[in-house]
Amino acid sequence: MKVLVVGGTGLTGAHAALYLQQQGMTITLCSRSANAVPALQGFAHVRGSYLDDDVAGLQLQDYDALVFAAGADIRQLPPTEDDTAFFERVNSKGVPEFFARAKQAGVRRAVYIGTYYPQVVPNKIQSSPYVRSRFHADEGVRALSDDSFTVCSLNAPFILGHVDGVALPHLEALVHYAAGRLEGVPVVAPAGGVNHISSQSMSEAIHNALHHGQGGKAYLVGDENLSWKAYLELFFNAAGNPVDLAVSTQEHPLFPDIIMYAGRNATVSYEPEVGELDYSRNCIAATVDEVVKAYL
Repeated sequence: MKVLVVGGTGLTGAHAALYLQQQGMTITLCSRSANAVPALQGFAHVRGSYLDDDVAGLQLQDYDALVFAAGADIRQLPPTEDDTAFFERVNSKGVPEFFARAKQAGVRRAVYIGTYYPQVVPNKIQSSPYVRSRFHADEGVRALSDDSFTVCSLNAPFILGHVDGVALPHLEALVHYAAGRLEGVPVVAPAGGVNHISSQSMSEAIHNALHHGQGGKAYLVGDENLSWKAYLELFFNAAGNPVDLAVSTQEHPLFPDIIMYAGRNATVSYEPEVGELDYSRNCIAATVDEVVKAYL
């Protein structure tokens, strides 16, 4: 199977590319930035944005399947553009339009990596431009599914993992925080908690969705429901700095309100859907250990 991974130099896309290659698939990466990741140098790479109608060198008819891990979030918001207009342009419209081009080119199967927010906090669809845009992108992509083009979405919570050379500033900051290297940041945990999933579990789910995913279905994937206290204490323990964290309802510098779409102090807990996706569970502690070792 020839697979195009869009967003292939980010954590989810890069890990999936490596895993899918191990399963015998032929992988091509597509990303806005140059491929500077050492672990990915053996892959064919096309530089460009899915928003471009004709990305130089990207012939969609050459691929049997598509994995899309490139939806935009607050990190890509230009300082001069309104967030509602931006997210509508790049997510609500841009993503389904790209999938439509893939379908027209003859791609047979596709997996869209979405976010869990529209399913776990549906009230945010109306109040958050970002959540609304991801909801519309997901709906638009899955509406294209038919007998000729099987599409499903994997709507994921916080994804945790490591691929050598993939920059993950937030995870790196958490590791240094747990090791006592961030002066002035209070050693407390936010109230509430969320679900987390490892990039290994995501890659397994992506592989199985390409083979067995039900067309038109939105899978709510995940692994472990953890309070922020329990999650952060995993980092402190792995860094050799165990601590019983106090819990604060104040905005946390490493978890600012702007990225907490469910709301500060919210608890988002659910039982993930596994079924035919058949991915590994109970992987978070081991993945935290891997991440901490990588940055320390």
